[in-house]
Amino acid sequence: MPASAHIDKHAKPIPQEPDNAGIPVRRLVFDIPEPPRYFLADNATATTFITVLSAVFPPGERFFIESVRRFRDRIADPELKAAVRGFIGQEAIHGREHDRLNELLIGRGLNTRVPELGIRGGLNVLERCSASQQLACTALMEHFTALLGEVLLEDDEFQALGDSDLLQLFLWHALEELEHKAVTYDVYSLVANRRWERWLAFPLVTATLVPPILVSWAWLMWKEGKLTDRQDLQEGLTLLFGRKGLVSRALGKMGLYARSDFHPDKKDTRALVAHWRERLFGEQGTLTGQVGH
Repeated sequence: MPASAHIDKHAKPIPQEPDNAGIPVRRLVFDIPEPPRYFLADNATATTFITVLSAVFPPGERFFIESVRRFRDRIADPELKAAVRGFIGQEAIHGREHDRLNELLIGRGLNTRVPELGIRGGLNVLERCSASQQLACTALMEHFTALLGEVLLEDDEFQALGDSDLLQLFLWHALEELEHKAVTYDVYSLVANRRWERWLAFPLVTATLVPPILVSWAWLMWKEGKLTDRQDLQEGLTLLFGRKGLVSRALGKMGLYARSDFHPDKKDTRALVAHWRERLFGEQGTLTGQVGH
């Protein structure tokens, strides 16, 4: 049985104008049974990396929201204003649900607080940049999460390796990353869109966020007693960073952000979004009847 989710009945309603520009705010609260110790391919390397990603999301989502929110008063277009509301609503719920997942993982001995503290430190450094540079960094990171979501939604074989209960949360998150993938870039295009800021986003994000991710990942592997397990390392790293790895396929397209003609919607993912909206929230969807708009 897949993980269940129910409506958060105590959440404040989010206005729809018009329909949040096609970015629905689904007020899901996931009830996830305890996952297996190594919930991805029964592999410690891959599982701890996904654990680190889950730890990164709550502080990362808050950074994204604030970097966009501070420019809301400069947006006159009703559709973009509505899209920003949808984006903020989706990101807020992503952060909340990963907070809840992280508490579950902590209970299983996978301490997400260490990578979260590291990411907070990196984000504190980024917050010293100008507001427009922070938004350029956010647009870059949103480009990555959209690419990662696209790869996940397209890869049935990778999905089959994950715990079926936990997978529902990540599929929902991936779908919504594609639904709002252009919002931060559209806001950035409105208020600045200096190509040098986009170029600078690459070393800034790499220098501030990659080290705490790698260090905390190694720390979790050490805590699991798997840091020197060559077979586990080889299998996990191949799954994530091999030629057809989940992360490597996304990283291979990151350079598009530096192009002068870049826009997230140049890669048309509407058919993929429609497919997964139906699979998750259609008449026979796995999460149908458990979401409010």
